[in-house]
Amino acid sequence: MARRRTIDEVLAEARSRIDRLTPAEAVAAREAGAVVVDIRPAAQREVQGGPDGVLLVERNVLEWRFDPASDARLPIADYDLQVVVLCQEGFTSSLAAAALQDLGLHRATDVVGGWAAWREDLGA
Repeated sequence: MARRRTIDEVLAEARSRIDRLTPAEAVAAREAGAVVVDIRPAAQREVQGGPDGVLLVERNVLEWRFDPASDARLPIADYDLQVVVLCQEGFTSSLAAAALQDLGLHRATDVVGGWAAWREDLGA
């Protein structure tokens, strides 16, 4: 039987594989051609707001939209695409970025502190 891991262990393992970006670095990456993807639910985005110029893809369909081998992929899906995942506080996005890396999107990453840090650091 496989050893059980806590969510903290799973999160630490995911983060050990990704080069996380600050909000300012995420903006610079977007300007250089990366796609910033807000994975928060629509209801949360409605209440909390969100940055301009990002792609909205809810978490429950993220892998299908970005897996280049998926029939449900977005036209931009590519193994070399830099995908920068954004959630509210930077926890779910780390797990999501690691999942994209597992699919072969080796440049997938996320934003440290999520939208909360983005809003605080950059003023939206």
